[in-house]
Amino acid sequence: MKLPVELKDHQQDIFNFRLRLLISIVFVLSLLGVLLARFVYLQAVRHDYYQTLAEKNRISVVPIIPNRGLILDRNGRVLAHNFSGYTLEITPSKVKNLPAILDELATLIDIQPRDRKRFKKLQAESHNFETLIIRSRLSEEEVARFAAQQYRFPGVEIKARLFREYPYSEKTAHLLGYIGRINQADMDRLEEKDMLANYRGTDYIGKTGLEQYYENELHGQTGIEQVEVDSAGRAVRILSRTPPVSGNTLVLSIDAKLQEIAEQAFENYRGALVAIDPANGEVLAFVSRPGYDPSLFVDGIDADSWKALNDSPDHPLNNRVLRGQYPSGSTIKPFMALAGLYYNTRSPSVAIGDPGFYTLPGSSHQYRDWKKGGHGTVDLFKSIVISCDTYYYGLAVEMGIDNIYNFLSRFGFGKKTGIDLEGETSGLLPSQEWKMKRFKQKWFTGDTVSVGIGQGYSLVTPLQLAAATATLANDGVGYKPHLVREVRNSVSNETHKVENNPVFNIKLDPAHIDLVKRAMEAVTRPGGTAAQASAGAPYTIAGKTGTAQVVGMKQGEKYDASRIDERHRDHAWFISFAPVDKPKIAIVVLAENGGHGGGTAAPIARKVMDYYLLGKEPGVNRLITPAPVPASGVTEVEAD
Repeated sequence: MKLPVELKDHQQDIFNFRLRLLISIVFVLSLLGVLLARFVYLQAVRHDYYQTLAEKNRISVVPIIPNRGLILDRNGRVLAHNFSGYTLEITPSKVKNLPAILDELATLIDIQPRDRKRFKKLQAESHNFETLIIRSRLSEEEVARFAAQQYRFPGVEIKARLFREYPYSEKTAHLLGYIGRINQADMDRLEEKDMLANYRGTDYIGKTGLEQYYENELHGQTGIEQVEVDSAGRAVRILSRTPPVSGNTLVLSIDAKLQEIAEQAFENYRGALVAIDPANGEVLAFVSRPGYDPSLFVDGIDADSWKALNDSPDHPLNNRVLRGQYPSGSTIKPFMALAGLYYNTRSPSVAIGDPGFYTLPGSSHQYRDWKKGGHGTVDLFKSIVISCDTYYYGLAVEMGIDNIYNFLSRFGFGKKTGIDLEGETSGLLPSQEWKMKRFKQKWFTGDTVSVGIGQGYSLVTPLQLAAATATLANDGVGYKPHLVREVRNSVSNETHKVENNPVFNIKLDPAHIDLVKRAMEAVTRPGGTAAQASAGAPYTIAGKTGTAQVVGMKQGEKYDASRIDERHRDHAWFISFAPVDKPKIAIVVLAENGGHGGGTAAPIARKVMDYYLLGKEPGVNRLITPAPVPASGVTEVEAD
């Protein structure tokens, strides 16, 4: 039996086919629509954004580091400058086995253990992707050897860089300071001041001294190069260039030759010397001994060198001019004499009898003079010449600590001078308020006695004492000490001079100032405590010696330097200015553990004065006519 044949519905098949085709077409068109919409979005809506990204891939912005400004002395001698050299640098993130790479590099280039230690220190302080210096100042031979083998050292390259050089090295270290690698603290400070962009690509910044204080002047403006690069990151061409602007030149008031002579005059002594022009506050010499080599810090100091500097008993990193605080000793006496005259506590004609000690009223306690048996009859003039302690014990008690504080603070004691360097300390000028705040004790009259001869709580810095001496030499008109004389623009070469305006004027009786000056002049004459200072000089010198105790002595005990450890001996002071009538230079010398100021510190000052006023260098003989000796009638010589 045959089954019936099922007939196909062709119309239905055609309908289904067309439906599927339509759905496919709609689906395809939908996808094309999505692609078209995305294309429009990318090409039109997000055009600027993606064009910027493409340009970033095609164009590399390279910072151009500016030349750091020069530092010159007043006569144009170069104190700090730049020179170009090659460095071997490693990017740790691009090196798989850093110790092995260092060992291989050492076969081509001399890499010392200190270089490795410094590199390790830099690595700890930096990001892993930063390029770090392993060796600087490569020779041409070393550069050639590495260039031939560079393919073996991915992540290692040689770069040409500018280096900072200090021709006078240790002689100007405390004055100029040094530059060092920028650390995170520096970055934070630059960001706070909105200056970070100007340091893009820069590795170094001023850390101490003038390099730090005048960083804004010395750094300059960073330039920019837009470089087109290929897909491999290789430079194809320079599209645009904004050149860098070099830092400005600092012209200092310092005389480099005077600085050298002052350094040599100290011989083996530690200490400080400051020379100032009283007429304008310009610092002529700034010596802190011993110094250090500032180039050690430029690339990051190695651990051994850092330990040697820190552990040295001579403390070479201590800027004694700015931060050294010492008892002023008898150098305070000319200022105390002026205070006595100012407050009418003493008159020039009033004299005391000095038995060799001072007894505090209402007490049996005696304060001894440096000279056993005393000086006999002593007036104000003679008290300065022979440095009579007894005279100033009594004067201090009669004036009282309040008057002493008020008068001496006018000369800048107990205050920062405001010199153009960071890190200055203020010394200590004690007062009743200070003692109560510091020790929760009231002020006793016995405290005042020691202040009268620059001992007790009183402390000064060499710079502070130099500024006060310059003010005295200038008849009470005081200037802020400053080191930079002018700033020279690197582009226009225009010069901006530093203003020299007085910051205070102490109203003193001219007769009083003249009396104290003449007494200080007699200090450097036969019979004075610094008679050696003016021997054979064709100009007049006013001075005052001083001794600052390092360790205390028992009452009545005689000082014997030969029985005391060298570092426990007294410090030697000498303050001076010359010529007396028209001072051109004021000098303060501190010789640590030097003993007597007249025998140690005064000869140092004389050598500096001879060069500055006469052009005479130590060891050069020259015929000179001795200045006349005033008839003071003083014949005693002290050991102060």
